[in-house]
Amino acid sequence: MQDVIAAVDLGSNSFRLQVGHIVDDRIYAFDRLREPVRLAAGLSTDNWLSDEACHRGIAALRLFHERLAGFPPASVRAVATNTLRVAKNAAIFLRRAEEALGFPIEVIGGREEARLIYSGVVHTLPDPHRQQLVVDIGGGSTEFIIGKSFEPVLLDSLYMGCVGYSLRHFPDGKIDKRGFREAELSACRELQSIAHDYRKTGWEFAVGSSGTAKALEEILVGNGLSAGGITRDGMEKLRTVFLRAGHLDAIDLCALDTDRKPVILGGLAIMIAVFHELGLQRMEFSEGALRLGVLYDLLGRYCRNDLRDATADAFMSHYRVNAHQAGQVADTACFLLAQIDPAAADPGNVDCRFLRWAALLHETGIAIAYAGYHKHSAYILANADMPGFSRMDQARLSRLVLAHRGKLKRMEEIDPLFQDWLLIVCLRLAVVIHRARDERGVPDIGLTRTKRGFIVTTPPGWLQELPLTAALFEEERLQWRSVGRVLTVRAARMA
Repeated sequence: MQDVIAAVDLGSNSFRLQVGHIVDDRIYAFDRLREPVRLAAGLSTDNWLSDEACHRGIAALRLFHERLAGFPPASVRAVATNTLRVAKNAAIFLRRAEEALGFPIEVIGGREEARLIYSGVVHTLPDPHRQQLVVDIGGGSTEFIIGKSFEPVLLDSLYMGCVGYSLRHFPDGKIDKRGFREAELSACRELQSIAHDYRKTGWEFAVGSSGTAKALEEILVGNGLSAGGITRDGMEKLRTVFLRAGHLDAIDLCALDTDRKPVILGGLAIMIAVFHELGLQRMEFSEGALRLGVLYDLLGRYCRNDLRDATADAFMSHYRVNAHQAGQVADTACFLLAQIDPAAADPGNVDCRFLRWAALLHETGIAIAYAGYHKHSAYILANADMPGFSRMDQARLSRLVLAHRGKLKRMEEIDPLFQDWLLIVCLRLAVVIHRARDERGVPDIGLTRTKRGFIVTTPPGWLQELPLTAALFEEERLQWRSVGRVLTVRAARMA
């Protein structure tokens, strides 16, 4: 097997594109692009992304668009990290960004980012079966992972990054002891929330990933401050070099490139704090990072080994979902969807997959309380850590599950032309059909789409034998009328 896939990382400091070949379930990177967008530098104090930062990001994505011309949608995954997690106008930027890139962009949560980083790093290690600590200092956040083999044990994301710390503690490039002290103390305070658990869990090997770790290793080794790797002693010497310079403009170090220079002070302060709080003396650098992790995650989806399926199964087990009932609802919902959208007959179809996940998880909220359980389910799916799912994936699942019963009026903000309306009608009808929680399986029911709504066609005499289902279909008819759509239920003619 040999195919080409690509990952796009909209980081807080840089936007990156990585392209790789799949050969025998391994990924071999063969092309990379990097644009130093410094998106986090455009965040105001009230988390509003500036026009200038947006323009830099859009320009970078247009470059990536040319490189990705001809790639099928399923072979490209684009993810956005901390800055677009916190920016209040992120949705506005993302609409323009997706148009520039030509592919959907997913905003991922901090722990999901950490999981993907670990996946990227562990695939580059000579001995992945040791227990390792991975630290990834990004532009807006820093991710921490302890893992063994290919499974993470601890995952955390802290709101501290090289761009924000450089701007806050070293304004206008000024370097002094006070700035370093405040930056390091600030990072230490953040780290204290996780340091105890990490020290207690322990590790055999510490590794840094992404731009800050790479730059620090190159600077330390290139200037004779370390014989290899990132060391505590070397960083303390580097801090002294910076303090003596007094200003970024006065720094002339081997291996410190122009793009990294504006954010190196914040990155160094954070890394010194990491070494202090976690008791580190030395750390190796790994080329594996978020982009490679995204590629391996995409490989799993490409090969029908999607982590999201495992996550859905784990949630069903954790929340004690009735697997048989959920499976019946899922089978019926997908059967109905294939009738109104033939593309969904393919089990790998994106809409079919989301409908199945929503059906399998629609009763998770019963573990909290039956009353209003659909609201509890929607809250869980929107806010829980769900490995493999982006924030937008989770928002979509939450929306579908919230809509599976009760008043449809609450869903009126959804665009009338949005595909999710098709998924909602299929899920609601499937829940109605299986309300009795019996063994009826997938019934021989037809569903067609009209300009005004939907038509449900039942076998002759079927509803007469099922008065509860007939009453629930009538309730559904009224709910769809409340949002301006017609749901007609009729029996098929006798042959």
